[in-house]
Amino acid sequence: MILGIGAEAGVFLYAGLSGMAVLFGYDILICLRKLIPHSRPVVGIEDLVFWIGASGYIFSRMYETTYGSIRWFFVLGLICGAVLGHVFTRFAVKISAKAKKSLEKYKKSR
Repeated sequence: MILGIGAEAGVFLYAGLSGMAVLFGYDILICLRKLIPHSRPVVGIEDLVFWIGASGYIFSRMYETTYGSIRWFFVLGLICGAVLGHVFTRFAVKISAKAKKSLEKYKKSR
């Protein structure tokens, strides 16, 4: 089935959101690892389970939006969404660090 350019743009944006969702899910997994220390074998098993689940999620999104055919713009959308989510996450971390520093400075001056 041939999609129109408008439908392809919508699928690309949907793929970007799916890429962000997978990235944020992995970020949550990393945060849980920092809170609860794990051994290397457990981390490997967690990663394996996460990526199997992420593969299933991505496959279902691709199947839903492109009607079962592999479209490379969907893969590109996933990658662009993950990169954009990574940039957003790093920006949010920098902003929160600056806010924490200014709050600590304000607290000391009181």
